[in-house]
Amino acid sequence: MHGPDLERDRKMPETPAQQLDDHLAVAGRTRELMPRLHAVADELTEVFRTGGRLWTFGNGGSAADAQHLAAELIGRYLRERRPLPAVALTTDPSVVSCIANDYSFEELFARQVRALARPGDMVIGFTTSGRSPNVVRGLAEARTAGAVTVLFCGGEQHGMPAAEHADHSLVVPATATARIQEMHLMLLHLLSEQVDAWAAGTGAAAAPRADRAADAAADDTDRLETSA
Repeated sequence: MHGPDLERDRKMPETPAQQLDDHLAVAGRTRELMPRLHAVADELTEVFRTGGRLWTFGNGGSAADAQHLAAELIGRYLRERRPLPAVALTTDPSVVSCIANDYSFEELFARQVRALARPGDMVIGFTTSGRSPNVVRGLAEARTAGAVTVLFCGGEQHGMPAAEHADHSLVVPATATARIQEMHLMLLHLLSEQVDAWAAGTGAAAAPRADRAADAAADDTDRLETSA
């Protein structure tokens, strides 16, 4: 699940208590991603409103995150509402093994995106490093297809190949793979909540964008006053 990030992960805190403290610290810093998450939620609700679809993918633990997000949308998160068209491109073993065998593993998502994604769709790639070649190629193909592209990753965005092909990047401020994946789970739940509320016709996700922006600004003001 950790792949090429094993070397940097050796620098993680050693005890469970230290790792919990590290988790909480990263969760606090992840709050800075909320405006970007709201923007992704707005884009995704527009995709579903206009008849588009979500395609999502990743490797290992990131594949599990992609499948988790698709499940929350096509099933439900908290509310009874219509199923939303979301597909994880890691779930068909015949397709996955065919592309990996006949072409290459690096083409795994790009070939599926080329076949399926259309303008008006959204494509979300999960990669903790932002460098997984098949995720990079999948997002590049999605942009060529005219889909909205979103990247869930971690570390520093500068020099990250996948970010070059993403309209929106949710970069968790951490270097440990475990912390990044933990925040990806939290972020996909927050995204699911907003889209779920929109689809059910209730909650903040159904409010006009201007109202949402005003709420976010008020929230930032409250935090500044609290910390003063």
